[in-house]
Amino acid sequence: MPRGLRAVTLLIVCWLVGLQVHAVIPSHPGETSIFGNWATEAVQMLAAVLCAARARGLAGHERRAWNLIAAGIVAWTLGDVYWNVFLDADVVPVPSIADAGYLLFIPLVLAGMVMLMHARLPRVPRTVIVDAVIVLLAAGTIGAVVVVDPVAETATGDTLAIATNLAYPVCDLVLLGVVIAAIALRGWRLDRTWSLLGAGVIVFWVADSLYLVGAANGTYTTPSLYDVGWPASTLLLALAAWQQPPPAQRPSQQRHRMHEVVLPMTLACAALIAVVLGTETTTRVPAVILGLGCMVAVMTRLAMTFRENIAMLEASRFEAATDDLTGLGNRRALMSALERQLPLANDARPLVLALFDLDGFKGYNDTFGHPAGDAVLARLGGALGRAVARRGTAYRMGGDEFGVLIEPGSEVAQPILEAAASALSDRGEGFEVGCSYGSIVLPREATEIEEALRLADQRMYAAKNRGRRSAGRQSKDVLLRAMAERDPRLGAHIADVARLAEAVATRLGLPVDHVERVRHAAELHDIGKVAIPDAILHKPGPLDAHEWEFIRSHTVIGERIIAAAPDLEGVAVLVRSSHERFDGAGYPDGLGGTEIPLGARIVAVCDAFDAMVTNRSYRRGVAAEAAIAELRRCAGTQFDPVVVEAFCGAWADHGNELSQAEEVRQQL
Repeated sequence: MPRGLRAVTLLIVCWLVGLQVHAVIPSHPGETSIFGNWATEAVQMLAAVLCAARARGLAGHERRAWNLIAAGIVAWTLGDVYWNVFLDADVVPVPSIADAGYLLFIPLVLAGMVMLMHARLPRVPRTVIVDAVIVLLAAGTIGAVVVVDPVAETATGDTLAIATNLAYPVCDLVLLGVVIAAIALRGWRLDRTWSLLGAGVIVFWVADSLYLVGAANGTYTTPSLYDVGWPASTLLLALAAWQQPPPAQRPSQQRHRMHEVVLPMTLACAALIAVVLGTETTTRVPAVILGLGCMVAVMTRLAMTFRENIAMLEASRFEAATDDLTGLGNRRALMSALERQLPLANDARPLVLALFDLDGFKGYNDTFGHPAGDAVLARLGGALGRAVARRGTAYRMGGDEFGVLIEPGSEVAQPILEAAASALSDRGEGFEVGCSYGSIVLPREATEIEEALRLADQRMYAAKNRGRRSAGRQSKDVLLRAMAERDPRLGAHIADVARLAEAVATRLGLPVDHVERVRHAAELHDIGKVAIPDAILHKPGPLDAHEWEFIRSHTVIGERIIAAAPDLEGVAVLVRSSHERFDGAGYPDGLGGTEIPLGARIVAVCDAFDAMVTNRSYRRGVAAEAAIAELRRCAGTQFDPVVVEAFCGAWADHGNELSQAEEVRQQL
């Protein structure tokens, strides 16, 4: 507010304080006072000027809103002027031009507040609108009991005069109800603008109501303690115009609070109590009508709340049972479907449960990124849903795992499962995604849900492992064939080391898949030698330092070659470490002790034994007993003692068989 307007505002406040003091201590008759009617009208006109001055600095609905409120204040002031100039206080015609000015204040201010709500509340939930209606009707009911009925009981004159007298309390109630409704529409959050607007309307309503009741009862005297109410209310409206509007709040940021429901319901109960208590003292017709409307609005609000809760519950259930990415049911949805359908299934109407796991998806995700991976999952999930839609339902179990629940009826389930597997396959430039699956027929193979899921899961991973072993074996065979073409004698050495390594790994109690991995590492541990020149590889004499550098690089080269096949990544790690020493003096990484993978420690022992017993171009091989003695001598330094003892035990158990294979190879 500019400095000059602030001075005017301060002057009005001081005058209002003086007016209240004057009402308590009235001046003597005939004494000139600055608190007379003309001073009151001047103060009200200054409030209108303050309001209009603010409107000039705004635009759109805000500007029109404050101009309308300023016009309402002017209309009220002009009604006062007409009353003081042209009317006799002892004989007042009803209605008069003064009544037109007074009554015009209400619709103008009301229109301004509605326009202000429109500017600052672009979107309001329907429930909040109903809350505002409840508040409006409740305020109207209470006001009808307190003000309208007493005025109506004492009203005299013709119909137009009675209507004019009743228009004041009715309009006051409408204005008060709209203010409270506006606060309700804002979620009962008060900012400075609406706080001052509400205060101004409440002060105006109190002053007007006390005057109307006093005039109806013949108890009104002037000056009165509430005469200050009318000019004070206009100042409060003007001050509201100069408050900074709060930042707009998005609907998604609005939070539901308990008082947003409690306050409308409390006012509704208060309205009902007012109607009941006013039974014998009022005509109750307006109050009863408004009270009934309030109760209807309350019931409407309860019905809307019930519908919202039901919708929220359904949405929560749907979200809890739906995968966000694919739109398919999730694991919880599958469990619920099994709980419903499994008790009804029989041999004549079986259920088929199948679980799918994508093959190659991890590589796709790592290569193209997670957003592209999510897009593939969404596309494959949609294709799966369409593939089984006629006879079943598709689900996403999580990650890259899917499931289907099929009711084949009289049809064979296998074509449906194959169509589902085909739907979960995709290929393009640089990638290929497939799937492995396991299925189970219910209730023939299982009658419990957990058992059904366990069996289907086992069969799925068994199929996946078969596919992996096949792919790994094919890659290994290609590499072994390349080595055989490069050096047939190297191939024979590899076969012997692989047999020995498999026997040692089995004796150490490794799982079957780990034993197979160790055997593959033993078969491929020298694959890196394909990059070593023949002159170095077959040199009859000792190697120099540069040549040894070539030889030591073959484990790293072998790792790179093998790792090109994703299914042999674990084998590549063992090959890289196959020439490490237990004391840490090996190569290429200088690992020691248990830092060296167990499979690599097994390959190192078996490779050393085979190298000692095999004839070379520059020496003859030693006897097996001598080689075993050498292994034991180097246990703890070059070799793992536990692995050496396991090797000795395996040789003792299978020595004849392994010796015969070695003799055949030596003869060749």
